[in-house]
Amino acid sequence: MTEQPHGANRLGYWIPAIVVGIMISGFSTHYFSDEHTSRILIPALHWLFPSATPRMLHLMHLGIRKLAHIVEFGAFSVTVFRSVRAGRSGWRWNWALTTLVVAVAYASLDEWHQSFVPLRQATPRDVAIDTFGALLAQGMVWWYATRKWPLVGLPQTQAGLEGLQSRETGKPYVFED
Repeated sequence: MTEQPHGANRLGYWIPAIVVGIMISGFSTHYFSDEHTSRILIPALHWLFPSATPRMLHLMHLGIRKLAHIVEFGAFSVTVFRSVRAGRSGWRWNWALTTLVVAVAYASLDEWHQSFVPLRQATPRDVAIDTFGALLAQGMVWWYATRKWPLVGLPQTQAGLEGLQSRETGKPYVFED
């Protein structure tokens, strides 16, 4: 197992998460409000789906906006996980739980920020959607980690991975306990 980095080296792992967090804050401005995005997305959707009713176009617009929440917080969750892991290999529950706490806290702060922005409103539903995005991303990180990386420090019996084999070689993985 690699040693955990210290000082400036550890801070460098947080740069992607900070950048994604800043982007999320930018998306929380009035420029990305429903009123502003509908001016671009509704005509584009109408061009793509000329027979769609106005209600269908508005539902597609809403779906795109909520999908953006999932993608934003999924990306944030992955970058925070990378930061928490800080160069160490594998996957651990405490890393994932720390990541989820950070993501939910940031989602809550983001909604609180929106309560002060003209043309925006804070809703618990958006925090729930953001949380779903973070959970989905952590599920994908777990899936990738348990199938590709060696699970350093996690006993096979605890992980439920006895007999896991490499797809490439067909040989069982050897885990360090």
